[in-house]
Amino acid sequence: MEARVKRRALLLLIICIWMPMAVLGGIGNATVSSSSPSSLSSRPRVVNIGALFTVNSVIGSSIMPAILAAVDDVNADSTVLSGTRLNVVMQDTNCSGFIGTVDALQLMEKEVVAAVGPQSSGIAHVISHVVNELRVPLLSFATDPTLSSLQYPYFLRTVTNDYFQMYAIADLVDYYGWKEVIAIFVDDDNGRNGISVLGDALAKKRAKISYKAALTTGASRSEIDDLLASVNLMEARVYIVHVNPDTGLSFFSKAKNLGMMSSGYVWIATDWLPSVLDSSDSVNADTMDLIQGVVALRHHTPDSNQKKTFASRWKIFKGVRTSNFNSYALYAYDTVWLVARALDLFFMDGGNVTFSDDPSLLSTNGSTLNLSSLRVFDQGPKLLEILTGLNFTGLTGRIQFDSQKNLIHSAYDVLNIGGTGLRTIGYWSNYSGLSVITPEVLYTMPANTSTSNQHLYNAIWPGETIKRPRGWVFPNNGKPLRIAVPFRVTFEEFVNKDKGPSGVKGYCIDVFEAAIDLLAYPVPHVYILYGDGKRNPSFNNIVYDVAQNKYDAAVGDISITTNRTRIVDFTQPYMESGLVVVTPVKEIKSSPWAFLRPFTFQMWCVTGAFFLFVGFVVWILEHRLNPEFRGPPRQQLVTVFWFSFSTMFFAHRENTLSTLGRLVLIFWLFVVLIINSSYTASLTSILTVQQLSSGIEGIDSLISRSDPIGVQDGSFAYNYLIEELRVSESRLRIIKTEDEYVSFLKKGPQGGGVAAIVDELPYVELFLSNNKCIFRTVGQEFTKSGWGFAFQRDSPLAVDLSTAILQLSENGELQRIHDKWLSNNGCSSQNNQVDDTRLSLKSFWGLYVICGAACAIALIVFFCRVYCQFLRYAPETEEPEISEPESARSSRRSLRSRSFKDLIEVFDKRETELKEILKRKNSDNKKQISHSSDMQPNSPA
Repeated sequence: MEARVKRRALLLLIICIWMPMAVLGGIGNATVSSSSPSSLSSRPRVVNIGALFTVNSVIGSSIMPAILAAVDDVNADSTVLSGTRLNVVMQDTNCSGFIGTVDALQLMEKEVVAAVGPQSSGIAHVISHVVNELRVPLLSFATDPTLSSLQYPYFLRTVTNDYFQMYAIADLVDYYGWKEVIAIFVDDDNGRNGISVLGDALAKKRAKISYKAALTTGASRSEIDDLLASVNLMEARVYIVHVNPDTGLSFFSKAKNLGMMSSGYVWIATDWLPSVLDSSDSVNADTMDLIQGVVALRHHTPDSNQKKTFASRWKIFKGVRTSNFNSYALYAYDTVWLVARALDLFFMDGGNVTFSDDPSLLSTNGSTLNLSSLRVFDQGPKLLEILTGLNFTGLTGRIQFDSQKNLIHSAYDVLNIGGTGLRTIGYWSNYSGLSVITPEVLYTMPANTSTSNQHLYNAIWPGETIKRPRGWVFPNNGKPLRIAVPFRVTFEEFVNKDKGPSGVKGYCIDVFEAAIDLLAYPVPHVYILYGDGKRNPSFNNIVYDVAQNKYDAAVGDISITTNRTRIVDFTQPYMESGLVVVTPVKEIKSSPWAFLRPFTFQMWCVTGAFFLFVGFVVWILEHRLNPEFRGPPRQQLVTVFWFSFSTMFFAHRENTLSTLGRLVLIFWLFVVLIINSSYTASLTSILTVQQLSSGIEGIDSLISRSDPIGVQDGSFAYNYLIEELRVSESRLRIIKTEDEYVSFLKKGPQGGGVAAIVDELPYVELFLSNNKCIFRTVGQEFTKSGWGFAFQRDSPLAVDLSTAILQLSENGELQRIHDKWLSNNGCSSQNNQVDDTRLSLKSFWGLYVICGAACAIALIVFFCRVYCQFLRYAPETEEPEISEPESARSSRRSLRSRSFKDLIEVFDKRETELKEILKRKNSDNKKQISHSSDMQPNSPA
């Protein structure tokens, strides 16, 4: 609001100074005056357009010849504005905001239908208010991102908006992995607003502007020296230079004198630098030597025959002062053609160039200002609508505006200065980001701005190196890195006070020093103990103080938690961590019923049932053929029980004769083998392994109880149990020393101690090792985290140290440091954990299913055989025709009337009789053979 009020006050002041001059001197007469009603339908012979820019400037020297050439080409083309001549009225702003504003008002007095320019964002802000009132479209080269179409509806930008240029720079910074930059800019509307957009663009890439170095307009060499000297003392080494082209190359001359154009520095210039180089008649070697390694952006204009023709004609244009031109010449040429095409459509649609008085300007309330000389373009809205709707191809490519009245397909060439010229290392467009493919080709493909799709050719950086600069150094103020180290009381192996030069020692310190040694640059640092040495300090406070810039970093056993990562940056974890539960253990006492513990109740029941089931199945399969499974019912029942349970020890005496019986027995013996082995192993484990004395099996069972819980002093576990697990604060006991660690666990909740201690895994492993495994952990880790080194947000050292820690892990140095400080006697939390060794049914149901299926199949096959035999003896459905004896018929009838059970008994009886007959025959045969052998005469000797 203040800026708007100031601009209005300045505008009123200018009008007060300029209007009396206009009245007395009769400044200007309108070429096209108010038309009479009879001439409304005819085209005017001449149409005035205005041109407002600084003639004697880098940009103006290219704009003026281009505008004059475009006007001549339009007037020579019979297909555009047929019968109407385009006349341009030029005003020179002389690089002055005040004079430029006065010139703009003089230009508006000449009743122009459109104005081209200005290039200055400051003048454009003021004149945009005027054209809004007079309804005259303003086609400007001002790149200030805050010149919005919402605030200035008649402002139309015909060059690429700096909004896109700043996002291109942000993509460059992100592509090379830099996180902090220093912005150097001229303190005017264009500079301030452009850098403001750059800050927003970098924030989206998780980068930032660490310092904004502002230069006054027309700054002296001493001011430039002071500014560069101050930024050279800072940490960031990536400089974004957003100044005016007319500042020249003196800026880099001063930087080179200060040694800031050497290796390790990064310079990124906006489009002002290519504009200077492109429009210069000659750039000598000394000039190019000043800017070696600089990366710059230039408006991208596609190569075309029109562009080549324009370049070949450049030297014959009116007003040419240099043999070369910059990209603004192409935009100026297209802007004039844009106005000409719009006017042609405007007249074809019946538009008229008429001006009228504005009642608000005539009502001066007694003022002597002659505001009536400023008149309103009646059909300005219609011409503006035509301008924003045009779509044609010019020297700069496709000319078309989006909803914000910006040119579509904004693109830049990414240039690298090396040797004696400019080298294109890629392109940037708002369509696909950074690419080595020209934007015209990318426009024919689907848009893709993913990180993997961003590519540039290798750049040559200051110092003539192709290695990407780190982008930061330690400040040249003589101060080493301030590192906070927790002054621990417990578990001093991790970090502790030392009498040596560094003042600290321990596992964490050795890891940090080893990582520092792997960096390619020195890191001066000093350790500062944090705490009083009487109790462990609060690690949350250490991290908070780092975030508040009291320390540059914190090194120690600092857990990486969610809340801490919100305020500081951590390195890659160098130690795995997580919360575990520690409880005391005892050796189980002997019990007369210990032999029942290996199996659960369900397991015992199912196993016993299967013993009986398999015995019964084998009896069914063997009863018909095997005499050992025959006899009185009582004897057979005993046989079934004996055979079933004797297989447990593989001591069964009964032989199986049938194939099905043997098949079932094979499967069952395999099941018995597995069960015996598992029982033996489980019983051995139960009788020899230590068991819990408290019955706590993990964090869930610990929370469900009401017993006290121990927490190490300073650990984040205290807040975690209260905030995340909702444990009452009254249950927590702070453990300040390692002696309390042991005594609290031994006393137990009944003796004033704790039921268990919740602590981080590295502490627990060291504690168990130091106390000969008389305690143990239960359950699993219920949090997963790690230890890392904390740095201030966006510190580049955190990234480099993360890489160094990974190298330590890969080359084995991290493990060697661990073995040096943390003893390992084989008693870790993993080795000390014992789960319940009782075996349940779920571990063996597969075996039982297989065995049961084998039994079922055997029974089915057996009964199918019996049924087939039954069918063999069953009567035919019809009486046979052949007569048979009455005795046979009666025998068949009696056989049919018998039950299935009686039938089986008959079969068995006959089978037994058959066996007896076979035995007798075999006996008789043996006797005959023996008798015949006795009757044989002795054979001769």
